[in-house]
Amino acid sequence: MTDLSEQLGVSPATVRRDLVKLEDDGLLTRVHGGAVVEEGDQPFEEVAAMRVGEKDAIAAHAAAMVADGQSLLLDIGTTAYRLARQLHGRHLTVITSNLVVYEELADDEGIELVLLGGMVRREYRSLVGFLTEDNLRQLHADWLFLGTSGVRPGGQVMDTTVVEVPVKRAMIDASDKVVLLADSAKFPGTGMAKVCGPEDLDAVVTNGPVNPATRSSLEEAGVDVVLAGNQGKAGAA
Repeated sequence: MTDLSEQLGVSPATVRRDLVKLEDDGLLTRVHGGAVVEEGDQPFEEVAAMRVGEKDAIAAHAAAMVADGQSLLLDIGTTAYRLARQLHGRHLTVITSNLVVYEELADDEGIELVLLGGMVRREYRSLVGFLTEDNLRQLHADWLFLGTSGVRPGGQVMDTTVVEVPVKRAMIDASDKVVLLADSAKFPGTGMAKVCGPEDLDAVVTNGPVNPATRSSLEEAGVDVVLAGNQGKAGAA
């Protein structure tokens, strides 16, 4: 903090205030004595092998929220992929930019499958860019199941990769109900880019207790915080 103050020629209080603002905007994470800008996503295959049981519990609860005949948007990420695995045999319309979701559901004739266009992010198996966003402006879904790399105490949904954020925001605009799928490691998780605030969510489905500050921020915004496998809301840590 002192080094930044000296380099910038401003007071430590000014540096501290500006770092708080940058963290609130999702551009960095404050640590003791300074701040760090976080790196991008891990490869999809690495993330897919982590916390599989937790993701499956969340996915099963999310699948039960959807009625046959409805349409749903599935975001990028491994939890959306686990949700896709729960949809076999259903009569649904699934819209996605997630190539692994597409591969999972491509042979299921009961599902109308819409693959969004865009530029391929090979490492994370997703489609991004203005073509993806333009496609989303032509579509509307009953549900969006949104992934995240982290949820701030104020309820802000974060992502580690800036290029994915416009697509996620376009998905939110194209959906009636927005459900965030977030395992317990996502509180607070990581992420330098803000996707949305809690006011844009209808529900959060998680597998473990949510810390009191985050739960309060979400519930004040009218978001249902649901513990997968339980009927009630998620409790405090």
